Amino acid sequence: MKNYLEQKMVQESRRDFLKKSGLGLGSLALSSMMGGKAFANAITPNLGNGGGILGTGHFPAKAKRVIYLFQSGGPSQLETFDYKPALDKWHGQEIPDSIRGTQRNSGMVANQSTFPLVRSMYDFKQHGQSGAWVSELFPHTGKIVDDLCIVKSVYTDAINHEPAVMLFQTGSMISGRPSIGSWLSYGLGSDNENLPNFVVMTSHGGGGQPLNSLSWGSGFLPSHHQGVQFRSGEEPVLFLNNPHGVHREDRKRALDHIKEMNHHQFDVWGDPEINSKINQYEMAFRMQASVPETVDISNEPDHIYEMYGEDVKKPGSYARNCLLARKLAEKDVKFIQLYHTGWDQHLHLPRGIRNQAKDTDQASAALIKDLKQRGMLEDTLVIWGGEFGRTSFSQGKLTKDDYGRDHHPGCFTMWMAGAGVKPGMVYGETDDFSYNVVKDPVHVHDFQATMMHLLGIDHERLTHKYQGRRFRLTDVHGKVIKDILS
Repeated sequence: MKNYLEQKMVQESRRDFLKKSGLGLGSLALSSMMGGKAFANAITPNLGNGGGILGTGHFPAKAKRVIYLFQSGGPSQLETFDYKPALDKWHGQEIPDSIRGTQRNSGMVANQSTFPLVRSMYDFKQHGQSGAWVSELFPHTGKIVDDLCIVKSVYTDAINHEPAVMLFQTGSMISGRPSIGSWLSYGLGSDNENLPNFVVMTSHGGGGQPLNSLSWGSGFLPSHHQGVQFRSGEEPVLFLNNPHGVHREDRKRALDHIKEMNHHQFDVWGDPEINSKINQYEMAFRMQASVPETVDISNEPDHIYEMYGEDVKKPGSYARNCLLARKLAEKDVKFIQLYHTGWDQHLHLPRGIRNQAKDTDQASAALIKDLKQRGMLEDTLVIWGGEFGRTSFSQGKLTKDDYGRDHHPGCFTMWMAGAGVKPGMVYGETDDFSYNVVKDPVHVHDFQATMMHLLGIDHERLTHKYQGRRFRLTDVHGKVIKDILS
């Protein structure tokens, strides 16, 4: 024990000497050149909520913020935006082995002996000047197609839900990597010091796959970059309110003392997570005032309620979350992630997707219109899409008015709108069966690279060294889809 204490004292003395000589003397010259505040930021960067490691990015950004409408479960492209009239003549016939053999299928159809092709039971119509085909299930989206860039040629590497969601949200099928919002928070920081850089809201469309909170986790980045979940109800952020009998002034004094102790611990140990704790405590204190104001929709005019639909008054609904997303965008929150579950229709797809469309169509379109009328669509990127598509053959028994569709990673549809994206554009093509991409393929990492490009980030240069390797959101590949950029 004595030897340990003597060794510890030597280490502490060495640390004090280096700190006092290296930082103490060097700071006199450096501080005069950089200025006091700049010098403090150089020594302990990213302590506050605002500054990202890139500052203003690698080049001028088209988008200031992102609203990502993630449709969890895998919406069928065949019942939404990928119109395939050729399936009318193939309906009920076996999918050719030469087609089915080009893609792997999930284990849920391993025991299926027949694979009949099935056309959508819903009609499609062309809309707008672009002439984009949209299912009758999405009449509100059909009215805004000239504001959208519909990408029909997205494909992924994953065939099961969680790895597929993780790939889209973190760039890897393996859980634990930083999510998109965390990378943006780390790189760009925030334009609002009173709200988190990265906010998450969820809504449920009648069951479906559970969501893993690692989808909005910070991985190996400092923990204050993780997404903050806003919930429905009286307490949008858990444990944000003061306990009964504790006044705001008392909480502030307590936080000041905790901050002082944490700074001391950082001086001793140098653990960056201590700075993250300081950041999170201070952010929580500021959010006590900013969050209630932000989630209050009582002052919205009647025409806004009518635009988003009757569900907007239901806390926790997709429509309510879309309206809150607009309010958060007005507050310059950098990344706003909405998840809506329930798109996993292996059986009874016609009924299930009709309900999902009813929950989401009007509110998604209203968000685009609302941003546009406020002049915010010019610098807000809105994204809609799930983790994969669905098969063109029926899973389970095909009947006159019922069928299902299995997971399909080979091709599916997403849309983007707003900052820097060409409006009224349909990009990419699939074959007559909507089974394979035949023109302009877009991999998950291509989509991520393009999104980051719109935010002024070179996806190959925003990296973080961890366990001896430099990681990035797009892993080791991905390219910007320049044809869809305005």
